[in-house]
Amino acid sequence: MQLLLERPDYDYFLRGADGRHALVNERTLHASFVISPNALIEQWSVTDVARLTPADLDALLELKPELIILGSGATQAFPPPEAQAACLSRGIGLETMTNAAAARTFNVLASEGRRVVAGFIFPAI
Repeated sequence: MQLLLERPDYDYFLRGADGRHALVNERTLHASFVISPNALIEQWSVTDVARLTPADLDALLELKPELIILGSGATQAFPPPEAQAACLSRGIGLETMTNAAAARTFNVLASEGRRVVAGFIFPAI
C-alpha cells in the first residue's frame, strides 16, 4: 500500500496539541492561541478556561465562525455560563474539550470546509 501526504487547501493545520504545546504547521506554540483554517492569532491572553469572559471571545468571534472549539488544556474544563451565552446568543456553537481532542476536531471540521475557529488554552508559564 502506498501512502501519500495530502496537504490541506487552507493555511493553518494542527498537527497535534496537548496540555503544554501545539504544533501548527511546522511551528511549536507554548502559549494560548486562536486558529481558523486561514488565520492564526498567537499570544491569546487567556490562561484559564474557568476565568474566560465574553470579551476574551472577541478574537474568535471576529473570525465569523459557525462553531467555536475551545481546547481547555490537558483536561476538560468548562467556561463560565456568561462565556457560553456570548456564543449561543449569536447562534454560534461552542464545544469545549481537551486540547488533543480539540485539535482532532478542528482538523476534521476544517477539512470539511466548515467555518470553524478554535481557541487553545495553555496555563501561564
